[in-house]
Amino acid sequence: MIIRRSGMPVKATHGRHKGVLPRRWLVVSATGAALVATALIATLVVVLLPDHVADADPGAAGTEAIDPTGVESPTGSASPTPSASPTPSASASAKLTSGKTFMGKSTVLIGRISNDEPSVAAPFDAQYQYVVSPPAPSSDVYTAKTCPDGTNWWGCVWGGRGGLVPHMQDRAAQATYKGQPYPQTMVWSWFVLPHLTPNATWQDEVKAVNQVDLLTRYLNDYRFFLQKIGTSPDMIDLEADFWGFARGTGDVNTVPAQVTAAAPNDCGNQANTIAGLSRCLIEMTRKYAPNATVGLHLTCWDWPGNEQKCARDYGALGAKNADFLVGEVEDMDAGLKALPENGGHNSFWSEEKWSAQLAYWKIMAEAAGKPIVVWQIPVGNMRQNNTPYHYQDDKVDWLFSNMDRVASAHVAGLLFGQGSDKSTTIETDGGNLFAKTIAYRNSGGTPLNLP
Repeated sequence: MIIRRSGMPVKATHGRHKGVLPRRWLVVSATGAALVATALIATLVVVLLPDHVADADPGAAGTEAIDPTGVESPTGSASPTPSASPTPSASASAKLTSGKTFMGKSTVLIGRISNDEPSVAAPFDAQYQYVVSPPAPSSDVYTAKTCPDGTNWWGCVWGGRGGLVPHMQDRAAQATYKGQPYPQTMVWSWFVLPHLTPNATWQDEVKAVNQVDLLTRYLNDYRFFLQKIGTSPDMIDLEADFWGFARGTGDVNTVPAQVTAAAPNDCGNQANTIAGLSRCLIEMTRKYAPNATVGLHLTCWDWPGNEQKCARDYGALGAKNADFLVGEVEDMDAGLKALPENGGHNSFWSEEKWSAQLAYWKIMAEAAGKPIVVWQIPVGNMRQNNTPYHYQDDKVDWLFSNMDRVASAHVAGLLFGQGSDKSTTIETDGGNLFAKTIAYRNSGGTPLNLP
């Protein structure tokens, strides 16, 4: 089952951190179990997968011998002692640094939200998919052949034992363009922390990681997810919003998280703080998915005006040990956000707004020494008529018309997709994103300017 959050934007005020919380695509149990509700959800739109899909067993598609406790490595050998300052694996580093390339490309990547069929209409470089639900209710589910009825867990989509991961990897690998293979990089938006506790507020999300039982379930789930990725060169976007919530609570070096008790074999050397948790996630990625790249989602609700503080906080979170940072713009088309029920906001962007946004991304990229990947960019355009799935927006056209400026801000990838129900989709935008992507690739693309 796939669920989308939609509804009225919620204004978040977290100390000095303010912003509009985006709507999310949510992946939950194929059995029909309801997703844990949160205070941010106004509407749930449910799309059922066919029965033969929900019951499919991925079989050998994923890693078979998985120990979700982390006591042993995926191959069964003793776990190595993790280093205090993890660095990218050799294969992952090669993707990022060889000849000034990013994920094997020397030009800015163009990606899209995942689709129900292999991509064929345009030469996209990547596709992204949410992974969202509570963690597995117990470690027994990780080795079960099928999911028990009523299990509300992302791993129950496309069969038991994490079948979503190999299914989406195969779909990305099967992408074509003009009848020729054009495989895409699989990008995962890992968004599980909001669902550790029912009816969670943003404060509850931060408090939850200081409970050993909850954080153990969470890190077990992330380990299982990484083991399913295996040796695939996927990209992982870690926890949109959460780092902003943590910053709103206090110093990320002191806000508590029970890291060493929750994952003693993987992260026993990390601090029991939010900073230790983020570094733990990066370190686990290196260990269990050595060819994957990983990025922290940028949530700096105190900009403009406090970018340097945000850069220091992300330094504490381990941004220099990651491979990229993830930025975003708006959660829905400007025409949709202008409706009274969505707050009546003007989210068409002026030249001044774009200049400030690019400057912010550049500051963050240079502080971390890592490029920016911009995620979930609304796909509406001014030729739409402001009806459901046809709302106007200006982001796609502006970005493709200013790619030199985008690259100068150290942006290495643009990922397009609707972030709310009723927003324009890639399939309903009149072919605009397809045409822009084709023209961009036909022009040779815009060279990267990595920090």
